[in-house]
Formats: sequence, structure tokens, C-alpha cells
Amino acid sequence: MTDAHDTWTAPVAEGPLDADIRVPGSKSITNRAYVLAALASAPTRVRTPLDSRDARLMLGAISTLGAHSQGSIGGYLVHPLGHGRVHPDETVRVELGNAGTVARFTPALAALGTGPALFDGDEAIRRRPIGPLLKALRGLGARIEDDRREAPPFTVHGEGGLRGGKVDLDSSASSQFLSALLLAGPSFQQGVTVRLVGGTVPSEPHIAMTVEMLRRFGATVDREGTEFHVAPTRLSCPEYIVEPDLSTAAPFVAAAVVTGGTVRIAGWPQQTTQPGDWLRSLLPVLGATAELDAAGLTVTGSGTIPGVELDLHDVGELTPVIAALLCFAEGPSIISGVAHLRGHETDRLTALATELSSLGADVRETEDGLRITPAPLHGGKFRTYDDHRLVMAAAVLGLRVEGIEVENPETVGKTYPGFAEAWTSMLG
Repeated sequence: MTDAHDTWTAPVAEGPLDADIRVPGSKSITNRAYVLAALASAPTRVRTPLDSRDARLMLGAISTLGAHSQGSIGGYLVHPLGHGRVHPDETVRVELGNAGTVARFTPALAALGTGPALFDGDEAIRRRPIGPLLKALRGLGARIEDDRREAPPFTVHGEGGLRGGKVDLDSSASSQFLSALLLAGPSFQQGVTVRLVGGTVPSEPHIAMTVEMLRRFGATVDREGTEFHVAPTRLSCPEYIVEPDLSTAAPFVAAAVVTGGTVRIAGWPQQTTQPGDWLRSLLPVLGATAELDAAGLTVTGSGTIPGVELDLHDVGELTPVIAALLCFAEGPSIISGVAHLRGHETDRLTALATELSSLGADVRETEDGLRITPAPLHGGKFRTYDDHRLVMAAAVLGLRVEGIEVENPETVGKTYPGFAEAWTSMLG
């Protein structure tokens, strides 16, 4: 996959594609399933989960906190959190890597346990926002030390349970703050009532995903406007099957559009809360067609891409791939509603503007997005900033531009360890 200089030359498509693809399990669903399984009253068999760095970090984190797992046919059998650590006075370390989901979803689990747990990881995770969540957890009874950094490293002191109750939360920087409280809410003594304050919460589909999965595990979730209530209850779900990751499918969808070919993506669900399903409604706007049947989704590009204006507020994780695709449009495009991407694995807006422009496009940051003016592209190094979605964006560019050298391609292992091999295989 890589050469001695740790780069990957993105392969060029020789013509319109005709390919069949199967993508791995959803990262968002996998991680939520592991957290809910840890909080359940009996073991849960999680089938067809994503196997990636982020997913392994989540399994490692819940195991450190007492929810052990073991490999089983097609997935993992996850056991619930234990009732206390053998040595509760010893500090355990929860390894975060650069996984924002792990950093946000597992502190509440530590508060439900016993003893101190130190949360830390890669240097990049220390720059990712988490302050509003820590503040809310303190309001629900958790004892947390962060030396006012409002970011990792921080220590959660578990005292055998959490009171819960009502709390205000600013989740405008990440919908994961809200999801973290809702997922753990059934295990709080009083459940949890979260009232959203501050700016609009991004990625409404991820909130819907959290609510739907809670209900699958037996929780009672009510929503009235900007207020959510989860009642205390015993969770249970003997088996949970993870859907394919539709956001990871985005570059393969884009490949059909960019090459004017056809790509068939197996297992695309008929109904889903995944944000990536929005791609189906986007394709006609891009001059392509999408046909969904029991086998999956068939995408066929027309060979031309019009300039468009897109509000990606609820599907921000698709921005890198869509921005790369729009560099081949026939006119200028505007992406808006994604200011929150500045707090992801990297500042994705600055990274995209810098890297796409370095290859010849005219891509400029706006207050909440990007303005993309297509221009002739050329080869060169595409830096990825330890961001898996930027590797995927670079691969899309490489379909029509020779010599795209993708820096640190292994970072795509965060969500799809076999991405480069699958991409090359698609091109046949």
C-alpha cells in the first residue's frame, strides 16, 4: 500500500467504471452498539461490526472499564460492565488514540464504575472539543479533574453510580456530546433529561441513530423540541447486526459520478438513520442516478457534474469526498453549514482548501464551509493530517488526475483498514 516515503499513488481510472463493492460495518453504529452492550444487563453479540483502529479503541476502552469482550462468529460477544474493579484505588488508563467517539462516549461509563480512570491519547485528541460534555457530566454528579483544559487528558473518579437528572448542554460543536449523555442515561439513577442550549446541533441523523439504537436495547426515549428524556431502565439486546458504513461508501459513490460509470454497493439498507444515506438524494442533483433494491445501491454517473450549492450541516462527514468530487464540476460550487468540521480529526475546512488548491483548484474557506471554483488539476502530494476522510478525498481526485501522492495513507485505517486495496480492486 505504501512506499518507502509513506505515500500511496492514487490510481487513475482508465474509463467509466463497472464495479461491485462491499464496504465494512458502520463506525458510528459499531461504537454505539459496543457502548450500549457495555451498559446492558446481559451479554450482547454484536455482528458484522467495523474492525478498524477506532472500533478497537472503543473495545479496549470499555474493556479497561470492566466490559470485556471476546471474538465470536462474525463479530464480538460483549459482556456488561462489572460491578467494581479489583483494585479500585489504582488509576486505569483509557486509551483514546485520536478517536473522538471514544473520548466522548466512555467518560460516563467510567463515572458509573469505581475508581479513577485517566483518559488520554494522541496529541491530536487534546485539541478536540469536549468541555461542554465534561461540564454536563459534572452537573449530573460526576467527579472529573481536567485542570481546566476542557480536553484530554482528564480523570474521571467513578463512585459506583451516577445520580443523573436534568442538565443543560451546548452540543453545537458536536452531536456526540448529546449522544454520550443519552446512551448512558438509562444507567443513571434518575435517568437523564437534556435541554439543549447554545447553537444548533450538527448531524441530526446521528442523534436519530442514537435514539433508534437506545430503543432497540429497550430504553424509553422522549423528545420534545430541544429537550430529550431517557428513563432509567435495564438495557438488553442479545444480538445486534451492524449495517454497512454508508459514509465510507461515499468515495465509491463518487467514483461512479467522477468517471461516468456504474458502481454497485452491496447491502445498502432499505431504511436507515445513517447520514450517508443522504447521498441517494444528492446523486440526481449531480446528474447521476441511484437505484436501490434488495441487493443494494446501484449508482451510475452521466459523465458531467454541474456546479451546486449544498448545505451539509447534517452530513458534514461527507464534506471531504464531496469537495473533491466538485473539483470536477462544470461550474463553481458552495458547501455551507459545516463550521463544526474545524473541530474534527483536523480542521477539515482549512485542510481541504489548502490541499485542493495546491493541486490547481481554487478552493476558499468561508465562515461555515467552502467555495469551490474548478480549474485544471495536476499531480502532487496531498497531505492528510491524520484524517481518514482526507485519504478518501485524495483517492477521488486520483481517478482523473495522474500523480496524486497521498501522504500517510495508513490513517484511513481509522474506519477502513483495507481501503486502498478495495479502491485499487474497484479499478480492476
